Amino acid sequence: MKEFALIFRLKDIADFKPSPEQMQERMNWLGSIAAQNKLADKGNTLLPILGSAKTVKPDNVVTDGPYTEIKEFISGYIVVKVETIDEAVEIAKENPIFKIGGSIEVREVLKRD
Repeated sequence: MKEFALIFRLKDIADFKPSPEQMQERMNWLGSIAAQNKLADKGNTLLPILGSAKTVKPDNVVTDGPYTEIKEFISGYIVVKVETIDEAVEIAKENPIFKIGGSIEVREVLKRD
């Protein structure tokens, strides 16, 4: 089996704090992946608040977060274990993030031993 990171992106900071109903939908989605034994890493949430991120650039230039430079921000990730990227995409398609205008980037993970 291969592992794929599902990277969650949001356009609006207001969407970062989901309603209880939205949170339940997300947990149900995650639970369905775990029930199929396809969840390799439950991932984490990445905070989009001032002071929670820095960007380091060449010549030791450091800025506060990526927020002024991108239209979307990464809100979190999980890792699934499946046979193909197409299977990972099908799992991603079921996520409720699309109802609020979010997106999911699917990337194969290169495991280093």
